[in-house]
Amino acid sequence: MSTGLLVQYVVIGLIVLVSVAVVVRKLAPKPTARWLAAVALRLDRPDAASWKRRLAHAMQPKQTTGNCSDGCDTCGACGPKPPAAAHPPAAAEPMPLNFRPRGK
Repeated sequence: MSTGLLVQYVVIGLIVLVSVAVVVRKLAPKPTARWLAAVALRLDRPDAASWKRRLAHAMQPKQTTGNCSDGCDTCGACGPKPPAAAHPPAAAEPMPLNFRPRGK
């Protein structure tokens, strides 16, 4: 196997791994947050190197506090409220179908 082919396989493998990670984070956010917290906890030890501790702090998932300033938008109460309708919607009246001949 040539060196160029090996580099190509490594680059393609990295692209696939990154795309799988993005998909898993989008489709399963709670388990990935737990996994990231577990890895960050293992890296953030008092006797660990400073770069490991910085990486652990960067990997730690954002915690929601439950108030409206954290932007979690899980309850739907933080956003602007739609204006209340002045009148209840009227019953939809049937509309007649109008058939027209095709133009030539």
